[in-house]
Amino acid sequence: MASEQVEALKRVPLLSGLDDRQLERLARSFKERTFKEGSTVTSEGSTGTGFFLIADGNANVTVGDEQRATLGPGDYFGEIALIDQDVRSASITAATDLRCYGLTPWEFRPFVEEHPEVAWTLLRTLAQRLRAAQSG
Repeated sequence: MASEQVEALKRVPLLSGLDDRQLERLARSFKERTFKEGSTVTSEGSTGTGFFLIADGNANVTVGDEQRATLGPGDYFGEIALIDQDVRSASITAATDLRCYGLTPWEFRPFVEEHPEVAWTLLRTLAQRLRAAQSG
């Protein structure tokens, strides 16, 4: 289970600077969550409750009433909510029965506090994303 999560976490831009050992420690904090087909996982405009990695199944991403994407195994959403806990920019609905691994901000923060090298890596990654957004 942890290796599946570690491989998926490697594809998350926010976490891209973390090494395998750090990702393995983080993966241990994840909890399995399941959602029945048709269930709302997150709602656009609601406060972010965390980050999810999809293990099995598919989910639809909608903004307003427009479907924007379909997510499947290995995809993720909500990574910025780990830090700012702001409102969701899209709704995620289970298109099929969905099995995810979830991490809440209150589980993520102690991990970062206990591993200060992770905090520095996250700051560098956020700074790079900010520069890229400003120059784009």
